[in-house]
Amino acid sequence: MSSPTPLWRIVAAREVSTTLRSKGFQFSVASLLLSLVALVVISSLLGGRAQTQDVAVVDDVAVTAVEDGSWIAEDLTGNLTLELTRYADVAAAEQAVTDGEVDAALLPVAGGYEVVGDDAVDDPVGQALTTAMSGLVTTRNAAEQGVDLAALAAGTQVQQRLLDPDAEDAGLRQVASFVFVLLFYVTALTFGMIIAGSVTQEKESRVVEILAAAVPIRALLWGKIAGATLLAVGQTLLLATVGVAALLVTANADALGVIGPAIAWYVVFFVIGFVALASLWSVAGSLASRQQDLQATTAPLQLILFAPYIITLTAGEGVKEVVSMLPIVSTMLMPSRLAEGDVPLWQLLVAIVATVLAAVVLVRVGARVYERTLLQTGRKIGFREALSSTRGQRAEPMSTR
Repeated sequence: MSSPTPLWRIVAAREVSTTLRSKGFQFSVASLLLSLVALVVISSLLGGRAQTQDVAVVDDVAVTAVEDGSWIAEDLTGNLTLELTRYADVAAAEQAVTDGEVDAALLPVAGGYEVVGDDAVDDPVGQALTTAMSGLVTTRNAAEQGVDLAALAAGTQVQQRLLDPDAEDAGLRQVASFVFVLLFYVTALTFGMIIAGSVTQEKESRVVEILAAAVPIRALLWGKIAGATLLAVGQTLLLATVGVAALLVTANADALGVIGPAIAWYVVFFVIGFVALASLWSVAGSLASRQQDLQATTAPLQLILFAPYIITLTAGEGVKEVVSMLPIVSTMLMPSRLAEGDVPLWQLLVAIVATVLAAVVLVRVGARVYERTLLQTGRKIGFREALSSTRGQRAEPMSTR
């Protein structure tokens, strides 16, 4: 004979089904998914979009130099090509630059050539044209003087070695770092308000009195925490899956090697951190008697989420390193640091252990406060009053007002 389903699981299933049927929740998830895909696609288009620069010329030497320079520009940037337009004389080429018909001009002057721009010349364009013209003229002069150019250039090759090979991924890492912080902030705030709003709605409609008569109050709390955590983690995994898929579809699979480990750690820290906060969101809902009270009772929790968001944007590396190991805050800052670079293993372990311990303490304290305040109606209860009511031995539930 099968054992009966635990009451907290019934409450959790009810929370999940109610939330999933909500039009507002469906719209929120769809908006997040579309925003994430749009961010990946736009970043891919801006990062790999082919660019063309038009160059004016007036003679055959410049024509050859622009053709060679286009290959050099492609090697330098990966997406820049040069196209040439020939003009009758220098004055016509300069006028074309002034009128915006071309981006630059490669024109002969006494002793050589010059790159001409209107108010500026893009660095890759100037570098490519200068290198191409220098190589072209040097080769021509060597041939006229009977010089063995290959022998002359022997030993001049310069190789490149990077001491910080991750530096070229700095832009991607910074974007990923910001996205991790923003996603946790938005997700934790959204589901936290769902928990608090659900508790307050049940109090305001007096449904909670019926539920409390049939289900132990702690089972109601565990069910709400479990249901909200399941939904939040499910959304997080969905966002991570869609983000990875978007990177693969846009031919950015290399990016997974850079931020893939950070994505996995983000999910781990999210689960721990959200469980730690979920009981407090339930308490915030139990302190309010009306939906209008939620802004005041949830304000401390919103501050807890907003503070690390500001730290991420403004604090120095030393401050981030220390704060990222603090309970709860590490949930936002540690994945952000992981996205930006390597983090010592001991710091990861400290952050995880501290947040797990905090989760245990907060859930236990939150459960006691929740039991003491859930059935109080008719007024808003302050955190200080709620905490003071849990000191010493637990008294009988306070009468409703």
